[in-house]
Amino acid sequence: MKYFGTFPFGMPVYEVVQLYRTPKRAFLLGVYASAVHARWINIEGKTIVNALAVASEPTIFWRGENAEAIVEKVRIPEALGKLIPARQEFNGPSGLALDSLILNPLDLARSEVWLCDLVPHSCVNPSQAKAIERAYSPIASKLGLPEPSVPRLPNPLTDENRRNEILNEIKESEARTLILLGDLPIRWFLSFFDHRWSKLSDFGLSYGRLHHICLEGKEINILPIAHPRQIARLGQSSFHWYDTHAAWVKQPANQVAESIKANIG
Repeated sequence: MKYFGTFPFGMPVYEVVQLYRTPKRAFLLGVYASAVHARWINIEGKTIVNALAVASEPTIFWRGENAEAIVEKVRIPEALGKLIPARQEFNGPSGLALDSLILNPLDLARSEVWLCDLVPHSCVNPSQAKAIERAYSPIASKLGLPEPSVPRLPNPLTDENRRNEILNEIKESEARTLILLGDLPIRWFLSFFDHRWSKLSDFGLSYGRLHHICLEGKEINILPIAHPRQIARLGQSSFHWYDTHAAWVKQPANQVAESIKANIG
């Protein structure tokens, strides 16, 4: 298992990848791994941080299961209060949206899909960085707490080595459909192999339809879909992609599901 840094209070940032590496009906490519979030409460009962990332998600596109047990493993000095799971909206929302708004309409079970991210580990976003700087860093050195080192989102998002790793996973999966979640998997993976598309809007009216390509010698259908954060309105999101996907769920999704089944043989 690869390690990439340390969360506040000491849990490692580790690689989150597909666990059951058997042949799948589809391969799904997201952006980067999420994290388990905790609410930090001081000894007076006051909330210090509403949702602090404290551990890597246990499985890729985690749905929030067993958040309490995971948070309990994070050691925090008694003088600093306690950690409890953050609200459900912070633990597993993308995984839940993936199931209900993408896999279910496509008649795909989790066990039939190989899940992958461009960046296979958690990354600190600006709001998390501010929370760490405000609430954790000032006391970390005084109490001998681990210095957090959660990586920032890399720039560029992928390099040739990472793209080759993803390509090898696709081949290993034996999947005949590649589901791409939003702009970033298109820009930082697909566009290096097929120059026709660099973002989701390039597909125009063929959103959520299958497109046949040859991916380094592998014949495969790609399926461009908006990211779960967009189609479930998780945080800042686009009404355009929300509406576009809602229309797709009502009709074209059934047709695409049948096509995916037909390609399995």
